[in-house]
Amino acid sequence: MASSQVNARAIARGDIEEQAALIRAAYECGAPIAPLRNALSAATIEDAYAVQAVNTAFWEEEGRKIVGAKIGLTAKAVQAQFDVDQPDFGHLFADMAVNEGDTVAAGRLLQPKVEAEVAFVMERTPDAGRLTTAELIDSVAYALPAIEIVDSRIADWDISIVDTVADNASSGLFVLGTKPKALADIDLQLCGMVLEKNGEPVSFGAGAACLGNPLHALGWLAAKMAEVGRPVQKGDVILSGALGPIVAAEAGDHIEVRIEGLGSVRVNFGCNE
Repeated sequence: MASSQVNARAIARGDIEEQAALIRAAYECGAPIAPLRNALSAATIEDAYAVQAVNTAFWEEEGRKIVGAKIGLTAKAVQAQFDVDQPDFGHLFADMAVNEGDTVAAGRLLQPKVEAEVAFVMERTPDAGRLTTAELIDSVAYALPAIEIVDSRIADWDISIVDTVADNASSGLFVLGTKPKALADIDLQLCGMVLEKNGEPVSFGAGAACLGNPLHALGWLAAKMAEVGRPVQKGDVILSGALGPIVAAEAGDHIEVRIEGLGSVRVNFGCNE
């Protein structure tokens, strides 16, 4: 990460707890909040992860179950925008999963956007001491096309790296395809992607847009999760990061993603009554 973030003064534990509570309140009342960086100008990325961890622990105590993780900031251009040199991560909870082809009820999210991604379903925990391409491939059971529906509890998506990390990496919901594919049958680097909104192609990309290869993103996450004491587990769903530009989603929209070698996945957004 940037040296200015490494050297910045860490914020007090009470501030971390307070900002975590504000994010939870935004979930509960359905109203976005001001950027956290306004109140926490000295906050580091580590502070932001501490806010995220407070809410993760709170939700687990409430009975929510972690089923995997999502990787963000996988595009170099986006990393430059946030002045960082690495991706970020958030947790996926079971209640964030939406069945393929289903409709997301109006009002369930605050300000949703959609991304096309590769989802890895893990066969086992990768060996964090030797995260070679072969080791990563061997640790994956299969891959699926996925739509990540990102959301932000920060008003107008006015986010910095601290805001998005604290807000569980701007997570919302996720949708997985239904036809598993072996990694041997996919060219993860060159696979083309198209995202259609209401039948019109609006986002294009390829696996190479995700840190050069979605497996590179998986390797980063495996190392990071081992470092923070939550290693990737068998059965976990890992969202690799976007293969192309993000697209805003509105009431009544129909979204379909097609990824070469992986197939397609769809989701709908309900209309306001």
